[in-house]
Amino acid sequence: MKKIVPLGLMLAMLVGAITLVSPRPASAQSAGLVSAVLNRMERNRQSLRSLRASLSMEKYNAQLRDSEKYSGVVLYVPGSGRDASVRIEWQKPQHEILAVANGQYTLFRPRLNMAYKGSSKSNRNKAGGVLEMMYMTKQQLEARFQPVKDVREETLWGGVSTIHLTLVPKGNASFKYAEIWVDSSGMPVQTKIVEKNDDATTMRLSSLDRNPRISPDEFSVKLDSNVKIVKG
Repeated sequence: MKKIVPLGLMLAMLVGAITLVSPRPASAQSAGLVSAVLNRMERNRQSLRSLRASLSMEKYNAQLRDSEKYSGVVLYVPGSGRDASVRIEWQKPQHEILAVANGQYTLFRPRLNMAYKGSSKSNRNKAGGVLEMMYMTKQQLEARFQPVKDVREETLWGGVSTIHLTLVPKGNASFKYAEIWVDSSGMPVQTKIVEKNDDATTMRLSSLDRNPRISPDEFSVKLDSNVKIVKG
C-alpha cells in the first residue's frame, strides 16, 4: 500500500537543478562554518512560529533507476517537543492529505474515499525530512550525527544560496546518510535521505511564508459521512 509520505526515517524533498561548488576539505575554516550554520538553524528554530510553503518531493528507486515525483503544499506549526502540527496536501500525482495535530493523524485519500486515523507515533503519519530538521535542536543534531566533514556552498534552482551539509548518522541507523541545504536565515530548505540500498528521497521547500496566521482548523480534515475510516 502506497503511503502519502513515502519514506523511512524522514520525508525528503524534490531534487532540482543544483549548481555545485567543490567541497572544501575538513579544516578549521569548514568546522567554523558548520558551527555557524548549526547556530543559524537553532535561531531559525527558536523564531519559527509557523510556516506555509510549496513542497516538492522525488523518490528514487536505485534498483529500477526510476523516480516518482510529488508536489503540493505544507503547513507547519511547532509544538512542545516533537508534537508539531503538520498538514501536507499533495496535488500531484494525485490528491492526498495528511494532517497531524494533538497527537493524532488523519490520512485522507479522496480517490479511494478512504481515510486512515491513529496515533501520531504511527509510521503512516511520517512527516520528517525538512520538517524534522526544523524542530531538531542543535544539541540533537550533534548527538544523532557524526561530526560534519563535507560542507560546501550551493545555489539551488530559483537562485537560493545555501550551505550544504552531509550528515552521517551515529549507531545503527536505518539510512546511510542525509544531506541538508540551509539558507541564509537558517531554514533547511532541502533534504535528501539515502537509504542503505541507495534508494533516495529528496524534498524541497519553496515560496516560503514564515510566521503566517494559521488557524488550528486547517489541521482538521473534514470528511463526509460516506468516507470509510480505517483505524491504525
